Amino acid sequence: MIHHYRHTLTFYLLSAAMPWSLWLMAAALSHRPDAAQYGLLISALGLAGLCAPLLTALALAARDRAVLRDMAQRLTRIAPGSGVYVGLALVLMPASILAAMALSLLLGYDADQFVISGQTSFSSTVFPVWFILLSAPIIEELAWHSYGVDCLRRRFSLLTSSLLFALYWGLWHLPLALIDGYYHSNLAAQSVIHSFNFLVSLFPFVLLMNWLYYKTGRNILITVALHMSANVFNEIFATHPDSKMIQTLLLLGLCAYLLWTERALFLNRDLDGEISPPPESSAPLPHPTP
Repeated sequence: MIHHYRHTLTFYLLSAAMPWSLWLMAAALSHRPDAAQYGLLISALGLAGLCAPLLTALALAARDRAVLRDMAQRLTRIAPGSGVYVGLALVLMPASILAAMALSLLLGYDADQFVISGQTSFSSTVFPVWFILLSAPIIEELAWHSYGVDCLRRRFSLLTSSLLFALYWGLWHLPLALIDGYYHSNLAAQSVIHSFNFLVSLFPFVLLMNWLYYKTGRNILITVALHMSANVFNEIFATHPDSKMIQTLLLLGLCAYLLWTERALFLNRDLDGEISPPPESSAPLPHPTP
């Protein structure tokens, strides 16, 4: 089935070119003296850029009914015995940020980090901030894990696919740092090292996401759950930016462990046994040999 996901270059070029174009226009408007008058347009451009990879995935999938059918089934189908992975998707990110904040206390950081502040690290003129935090993972993962990761996996091992995607994803976010008031813009204004940490953190995050993705039979919603939990729990607390750097180190350590214990999954380029079966099989059952 995964061999049907063949439009790798087209998907990734369009999924970068369209958002970048829209977000650069939004960035230019956001820095105008009369930017407040363009609040609705800036938000619309931001949302359109976010949706562009999903629309690209759907357009490419529409060329092959088998791909459309596979994508639809992976929204609900999950491998047997996946309960532990569902739990990890929900718990992993809150546990890691809480552990990071706890470790930061040993380095002299304030315990006020554990306070649920009710404030977020960015603003939005039109859409509620929590709407963005909850909707972005859905929109993104319906693109990245409906088509994007699989078209890479068709050509590379899971490890290589994950590293390539993490690098691409980091570059994909860059124009957002130019839009005044956005999370990435505020992060860039805060310090270079914290911006760099965001880019580095994508590598363990993608490795963990793809590990869960394959462990559950390429279930798309498991990636939505992990992404959403990361967004929520990295915003809900008054976390010091340095604690997020500690979180990155913790996740890198976990990934090192998984890369060793699950090296066959990450390094084997043979697709057999790693992906969910095709939705329909036309191959006849073998007849027993007399």
